[in-house]
Amino acid sequence: MKSFANKVAAITGAGSGIGRALAYELCAAGAEVALCDVNEDGLEQTVARCRELGAKVTHARVDVADREAVYAWADRVVADHGRVNLIFNNAGVALGCTLEGVDYDDFEWIMNINFWGVVYGTKAFLPHLRASGDGHVINTSSVFGLIAVAGNGTYNATKFAVRGFTEALRQELEITGAPVSATCVHPGGIKTNIVKAARYHESTAALVGGDIEANKVNFEKSFITKPETAAKVILDAVRRNRRRVLVGPDARVIDWVQRTLPSAYQYLSMAVARRQGKR
Repeated sequence: MKSFANKVAAITGAGSGIGRALAYELCAAGAEVALCDVNEDGLEQTVARCRELGAKVTHARVDVADREAVYAWADRVVADHGRVNLIFNNAGVALGCTLEGVDYDDFEWIMNINFWGVVYGTKAFLPHLRASGDGHVINTSSVFGLIAVAGNGTYNATKFAVRGFTEALRQELEITGAPVSATCVHPGGIKTNIVKAARYHESTAALVGGDIEANKVNFEKSFITKPETAAKVILDAVRRNRRRVLVGPDARVIDWVQRTLPSAYQYLSMAVARRQGKR
């Protein structure tokens, strides 16, 4: 897919962050967009700007953890736009907890959004992408889908799962000669509201020296890439039909560390965690 002009792109989590930036970039490139989010206020702001850019825009409140709602939205997108070429399964949440202390309700909450939301979005849109004759699935994992970090085990579980799901999907599509491709996205620290919106369990206090709020502030300081930059990098990867894309200099460093020290990186991760806990 060398150009997005006259293509139709569906984006989850379009009410802020990377999803919003993707919508703006795609509209500027001549695409139509179908947007969804549970944050209706944020979604309305994204829609208004997309319309200012002159694009055809449809939107809906969709909880990606609701399989029936995702399938209904996919059908509605095709009914409204006549086709769909791209699905960006971008919606995601974060949960700070230890794996020993996490409640099952919270574990299921993050899995339902971060992993099952990607599965539902992929499977709901795949028949429509095939029908378009020129389709692409773009699933957002994370650098935490490359390395595991203490206090983020549930998030790691979802993002490693997205990575495996997407990489297997790409192979299956190629083996069967489908007119659809797939790309897995691994963002580093992006300046979004994911930390502010995250759930934090008291069990993390043992990992961060007891001050969870201070740790959140320190963690956010490590976010160095703007959503607008992330969107440009992701869309360039789609144009190049990349299997995966690392977003941000920190993502490239983390990928190098994991490949160089596939087990020993854990000692580095623990050292960083201990240092943050002493601040």
